[in-house]
Amino acid sequence: KAANGLEGRVKETTHNAFWDHLEKQLLAIPPDFSCALELLREIKEILLSLLLPRQNRLRSEIEEALDMNLLKQEAEHGALNVPHLSKYILSTMTLLCAPVRDEAVQKLENVTDPVRLLRGIFQVLGLMKMDMVNYTIRSLQPQLQEHSVQCERAKFQELLNKQPSLLDHTTKWLTRAAADLSTPPPSCPDTPDSSSVVCPSPSEAANSLEPLSPKMVLSQGFLNLLLWDPEDEEFPETLLMDRAQLQELEAQLRQLTILASVLLVASSFSGSVLFGSPQFVDKLKRITKALMEELKSRPEEEAMLTVSEQVSQEIHQSLQNMGLAALSSDNTASLIGELQNITKKENCVHSVIGQRIHLFLKCCLVLGVQRSLLDLPGGLTLIEVELAELGQKFVSLTHHNQQVFGPFYMEILKTLIPPAQALETEVGSL
Repeated sequence: KAANGLEGRVKETTHNAFWDHLEKQLLAIPPDFSCALELLREIKEILLSLLLPRQNRLRSEIEEALDMNLLKQEAEHGALNVPHLSKYILSTMTLLCAPVRDEAVQKLENVTDPVRLLRGIFQVLGLMKMDMVNYTIRSLQPQLQEHSVQCERAKFQELLNKQPSLLDHTTKWLTRAAADLSTPPPSCPDTPDSSSVVCPSPSEAANSLEPLSPKMVLSQGFLNLLLWDPEDEEFPETLLMDRAQLQELEAQLRQLTILASVLLVASSFSGSVLFGSPQFVDKLKRITKALMEELKSRPEEEAMLTVSEQVSQEIHQSLQNMGLAALSSDNTASLIGELQNITKKENCVHSVIGQRIHLFLKCCLVLGVQRSLLDLPGGLTLIEVELAELGQKFVSLTHHNQQVFGPFYMEILKTLIPPAQALETEVGSL
């Protein structure tokens, strides 16, 4: 970092020295235009580089207005009109710049000092160059993406031609997803502790009754990958390249399930006044996230005991600070007990929150992330920001995978979905 700082200072000093030198040359009698000519040559090159291929008339105009041979002759006779040239350059920049640079160019029109003006022109042209680079990258992105998709698909087809069994695990994966959609999810037993906190919504209960379609089967298949047993080696062949990323998303999903469960249980003991404070909720989230990191290096029971004690202490302290009634010793013991058990899969809060995050991710695949955030199931609103990030990563990964392997998936899905239903969805919708 120190080296970078030093390098930056050296560059800045050198840069300043150039402008100081230019000023001395222009103030000399007679003026020396050698530096100014070099600068004008570079400005001309930048302006030409900003032109689109069809802008031939403007190209000719710039070539004529900044004809370096002519400018050199004028300089030799001491007749180089720098202010006039600067004004022409500014008017050309106004035509070429992105709207975001309009204000910067307009400000330069009020600068009268020739050196300050040329320096400002050079700085704004640097920004315009970056704008053009970014625009080019954005415009090429779809073509690059399409090329990448075609290459990956062709490579896989080559392998498939040599090894016809290459889609066996993928077929099993999609078959299991279709079966899952035909089987209702297990209901969570009503327990006194859990029913007061959360219960499945009607939309979740009805989720399993949707008719089979290629899009729904694929969505279910992708969701199943986030629960994949690491010991199960029958991972879909089409997703082997994405396995590490999916495992990372699975870890994030587990952390979010625990975080949302902790917050939900904590809110049921704290009351609406305390949980109506965004500062308190943010603080509790920070504490829980930091302590959850210990789950990676410590036994789970030990780490969750620390989480439960710390959260309980924070609630107790915040209730006191707000002049509210503190938790009774029985309630404190119940809170700590519930939080300690939150990571167990049979825990009802953990189970239902997990189902709801999966439902959210499924909606992301079908409807998109922003639409899915509009109607978050109960218990998830406190982790909206984290869910949006997880959903975006998951959608991006699955979208690229579907673009590459969509045709292979459709061939398999034709054998799994009744013809009448399969006809409703074309390959393009994948």
